[in-house]
Amino acid sequence: MRSGSNTKARVAIAGLGAIGREVAAALDKGIDGLELAAVSAANIDKHSEWLGKLGKMPAALPIERLADAADIVIECAPSRLVRSIVAPVVSRGKTVIVLSVGALLENEDLVALARQHGGQIVVPTGALIGLDAMTAAAVGTIHSVQMITRKPLQGLAGAPYLVENNIDIDDIKEPLKIFDGTAREAAKGFPANLNVAVALSLAGIGADRTRVQIWADPTVTRNTHRIEVDSDSARFSMGIENIPSENPRTGKITALSVIACLRKLRAPLRVGT
Repeated sequence: MRSGSNTKARVAIAGLGAIGREVAAALDKGIDGLELAAVSAANIDKHSEWLGKLGKMPAALPIERLADAADIVIECAPSRLVRSIVAPVVSRGKTVIVLSVGALLENEDLVALARQHGGQIVVPTGALIGLDAMTAAAVGTIHSVQMITRKPLQGLAGAPYLVENNIDIDDIKEPLKIFDGTAREAAKGFPANLNVAVALSLAGIGADRTRVQIWADPTVTRNTHRIEVDSDSARFSMGIENIPSENPRTGKITALSVIACLRKLRAPLRVGT
C-alpha cells in the first residue's frame, strides 16, 4: 500500500448501514489506490438493489471470508461481531479499520494478535476532534481527561445502562445526567453511543482513567462532546456538535472520517499525526 505502487489495494466492508453504504459509495466513485472488492451484511438481499447501482458490483461474502478477499477490511457492524471480523484480518498480517471501538476493550488480545502477525488495527478519528493532540500529549504525561457528552433522546434509546437501571428518559423536559464514570464503564453501558470515549481513552490515558459524563438532553438536536485535557505539555479543551446520520446514534462525520482515513493511505501529502 505504499505510495507509488500501481497495484490497487482491495477493500472490504463488513456492515452496510448508514456508514458502510456511504464508504462503499465513495470507494465506488474512486479513492486513489483502492478498490471495493467485497461487502458483507446480515441480510445481503436487503441491499441487493442498492449494490446494483454501484459502478462495479463487489462480491457479497460471509464475514469470515472478507480477510481472504481484501487487504483492508472496514468494520461497520454491530459490536458483538468485532472479534469475528478483526481476528482473521490481523492474523493474516492485514489492516482492519474498526468503528465499534468499545468492543476492543473486551477483546484486548486482538492488539497482541496484530503485533504477532504484522497486522494493524486502525481507529479513525470518527465523531471526535483532537485525537492528534491527545496522542501527542500522551508521549509526555497526561494528568486528567474528561468528556461530557450530550445527546438527543432518540440517540440513547435502548442503551443497556438505561434498561438495567430502569432510567426512563422518554418524557424528560430538561437535560438529565444519566451517567458519570469511566470510559470502560461507558462503553459497556452505551455500546452504540460511546465509541468516541473509547477512542479518546486509547489515544490518551486509558479506559479506566478517562472520565465520562453522559447527558440525555431534549434541548439538543446534535450529538455534542466536550473534552477537557490537562497534561504536562498543554492544557486544552475541545468541543464538537455532530449532526446525526440516518442512524441517530451515529454522526454523519463518522463515515466521512473513514473516507478521509482511506484517502490518506496513498496521499502524496498527509496532514496529521
